[in-house]
Amino acid sequence: MSDARALPGEQPESHVVVVYSDDPAVRGQVTGAVGRRPAPDLGRIEWFEAATGPEVVARTDRGGVDLVILDGEAWPTGGMGLAKQMKDELTDCPPTLVLIARRDDAWLATWSLADAVVPHPVDAPELTAAVVEQLRRRVSRVPVRRST
Repeated sequence: MSDARALPGEQPESHVVVVYSDDPAVRGQVTGAVGRRPAPDLGRIEWFEAATGPEVVARTDRGGVDLVILDGEAWPTGGMGLAKQMKDELTDCPPTLVLIARRDDAWLATWSLADAVVPHPVDAPELTAAVVEQLRRRVSRVPVRRST
């Protein structure tokens, strides 16, 4: 879990990242591409793999999650729908990154309030860069979504 003892300006020892897909191969591609330590200035990643939408919501609702990576093509609950639900329902929703199969679906990911969008199949450097950016934003406490 995230190190709640970290003071402002200090890096936590680890980050909890939820990765959701109904396909275990997709979850493996994501965790394998990013690894446990994607950047020297960030702590280690503790992966939580979820195969169902309710698992994602339950784990995220418990708190301590720093990033949620969602498969936009998952079935029966798609990652974009989960991103929207969490952004609408959770007070301190962590950043969400959605994997999309078609670049034309980027507009839909915007509707879902996703903080980042990466195409699938996974390109390891691109995915890792997006994960690092979102974790740095979370650590720095930069809001991922402005109140309106």
